[in-house]
Amino acid sequence: MSEQVERIKTLIIGSGPAGYTAAIYASRADLKPVLYTGMEPGGQLTTTTEVDNFPGYPEGIDGPAMMMQLQQQAERFGTQVRIGMVTAVELSDEVGGIHKITVDDSTQLEAETVIISTGASAKYLNIPSEQRLRGGGVSACAVCDGFFYKGQDVAIVGAGDTAAEEASYLANICTKVTMLVRKDYMRASKAMQHRVNSIDNIEIRYNTEVDEVLGDQVVEGVRVVNNETGEKEEIPVTGLFIAIGHKPNTDVFKGQLDMDETGYIITQPKSTKTNKPGVFASGDAQDKIYRQAVTAAGTGCMAALDAERYLASVESKEMLAS
Repeated sequence: MSEQVERIKTLIIGSGPAGYTAAIYASRADLKPVLYTGMEPGGQLTTTTEVDNFPGYPEGIDGPAMMMQLQQQAERFGTQVRIGMVTAVELSDEVGGIHKITVDDSTQLEAETVIISTGASAKYLNIPSEQRLRGGGVSACAVCDGFFYKGQDVAIVGAGDTAAEEASYLANICTKVTMLVRKDYMRASKAMQHRVNSIDNIEIRYNTEVDEVLGDQVVEGVRVVNNETGEKEEIPVTGLFIAIGHKPNTDVFKGQLDMDETGYIITQPKSTKTNKPGVFASGDAQDKIYRQAVTAAGTGCMAALDAERYLASVESKEMLAS
């Protein structure tokens, strides 16, 4: 006789600010949430040293410490936090239907509601020196970390609207911003190109790629190479910002949930509802515009409230039917 499959009222997938905020609200609403941490427990903030822009921390806080506090707060109200990666899903089309979840290719679960907060992963150049200095001057979020480089020289890699926006932001607080563009043109909109070209302390270098990030403990410069001439040059900077895009961690839901062309889950306006009843998406898995810890936390709250209302409506229908 096979073992009985565990039934969960609210399953939360992902452990960033969205997931833990959803867990706090869901557990306080007696939804008995179970949260699976995913491949990066704590989310992107665990790769950040100082978090200075999350409300409630006047002196700032270390990223991993903040995520530990969020986990402890969720657990205080009864959330079960489990280490594991969701590897397969079978989402029901029926209102009140049961969603089937597989964890680590082996554990089978059933869930009445699912909150997806799997986040998105920043794309990096994937050169060893860049990876080694992540958190030591290499960042994928200028809005998050740019403040620490006020009055300093920095470089930014990228050629799209996001790179142009972040370069403009950095130019307001840094002495000089060097944009490193791999091709001989920018992909950014004409309006964004005009903006960066009009800012005196932004220098754009075309046909330029990062060959090496210089520094032992912190970024001290970048060695760049001109991909047409092969000429190399060292640029002294204290910060290197990577703005070549993000990839939402949503592959496991493809074919079942509505997504845009880049894989971000589409939710109903002013809601976290997906196209599947009882399945809600929050945080960077569905937000490609803001991508901030505080906005992720806000949508985590929304997802828990949406899940609570959904379960209440299902229970009401069942009572009426009986």
